[in-house]
Amino acid sequence: MKTIGELSQALRSRTVSSVELVQDALARVASAQARLNAFITVDADGALAAAREADAVRSRGEASALTGIPIAHKDVLMTAGMRTTCGSRMLGNFVAPFDAHVVARLREAGTVLVGKTNLDEFAMGSSTESSYFGPTRNPWNPACIPGGSSGGSAAAVAADLVPASTGTDTGGSIRQPAAMCGITGLKPTYGLCSRYGLVAFASSLDTPGVFARDALGCALLLDPMAGHDARDSTSLDRPREDRAAALRAPAPVRPLAGLRIGLPREYFGDGVDAAVLAAIDAALAKMRSLGATTVDIELPAVRHSVPVYYVIAPAEASSNLSRFDGVRYGHRAERYGDLADMYCRTRAEGFGAEVKRRILIGTYVLSHGYYDAYYLKAQQVRRLIAQDFARAFDRCDVIAGPTTPTAAFPIGAKADDPVQMYLNDIFTIAANLTGSPAMSIPCGFTAEGLPIGLQIQGRHFDEARILQVAHRFQQATDWHLRPPPGEGAADRKGRR
Repeated sequence: MKTIGELSQALRSRTVSSVELVQDALARVASAQARLNAFITVDADGALAAAREADAVRSRGEASALTGIPIAHKDVLMTAGMRTTCGSRMLGNFVAPFDAHVVARLREAGTVLVGKTNLDEFAMGSSTESSYFGPTRNPWNPACIPGGSSGGSAAAVAADLVPASTGTDTGGSIRQPAAMCGITGLKPTYGLCSRYGLVAFASSLDTPGVFARDALGCALLLDPMAGHDARDSTSLDRPREDRAAALRAPAPVRPLAGLRIGLPREYFGDGVDAAVLAAIDAALAKMRSLGATTVDIELPAVRHSVPVYYVIAPAEASSNLSRFDGVRYGHRAERYGDLADMYCRTRAEGFGAEVKRRILIGTYVLSHGYYDAYYLKAQQVRRLIAQDFARAFDRCDVIAGPTTPTAAFPIGAKADDPVQMYLNDIFTIAANLTGSPAMSIPCGFTAEGLPIGLQIQGRHFDEARILQVAHRFQQATDWHLRPPPGEGAADRKGRR
């Protein structure tokens, strides 16, 4: 299984062409679809046409590092001329009229779009079970969930269907499936990557990000994605960075010397599986051997992250999803009496149970008499959480801990208990509430062979540092290179 960096080198040395890589990817997607259900839409003709153009660009000497690399996009990002379903019946046949900003930037960088990946409906979930198109399955054990909501994107990279994919992270929806699928996933600082063309769930939390096998791959994808976009009022105008170049610099003997890693007491308590804690402890010991020191810290307000999130996110969702009414686009009920009846029937048919649940919760907390008691109070506690992190970063450079309290669980195991499902994101939600960057990297396995993820969080706009920490750890370990059972066995062009 080769990384983006290795595939880029293979393309540069002409040992493989983009057309060959894309043909290989399309064949693997077709072979794995019935088993994993990672994709909703595949565009074979468009991908091959783009691959031929990429090879022509490379032959003219005009290629970038990503030219000709096949990727997939989470099906909540607009892709011009291709279905954008959000995993919902409501948009089951909707064809996007334009590209999302991050889609356009990656297209301009030369990537080749193979297709759109499965997700929890409207990105609302932690398991990729709520998709109208059926659940995605974990490549390490198809009886288990891949995590969510970006489970299709994570499974596609883990199963080596494509070397990279995009996701979105509202409460952990990149990092959590990255951990459960044994790959690397990065959620950037809120506002670093434009949300234009991302079908909104919770506007103050939604963040486009990336999946790859390693930190260098994430850096190669993030560099073109990041940048100001005047069409998004939350997009930030900052100097461009070459994060990938920094990772390619030779590593010193003790590559993490001087790094202070904060260990929150709240991330290592009850509720975390023993196997997860053991893997995290081993990963931290490895980082100490590379020169890092660890510092015990406290984040007292972080225990409120889950209830705060499940007030704010549904409130914003109830507003954002009001646009899906059957009038302008999307599903419309066939039979109805008057306009109000059409609204009711359309939304009842078009939305699944989890989306309806969040709309109802959000409408309730925003209603007269409850706004101050719930929504306003949640925003105040959100500020307290951010202040805790600011104080913690006075004592450390990054914060580390488990990405999830458990490894992947069986499909259906928590489907009837929404609260238990919500608790899967207990360690990831704070980074969304504070807007700070965070990533998950593989660091071990359970006795059953399921991956475990280590989360690394940084200060705002400190993606370069957390990528550097992850990269140096991955240079010293091979957790990120291990394929799921049965994957990577066949000889593949440019991949072995």
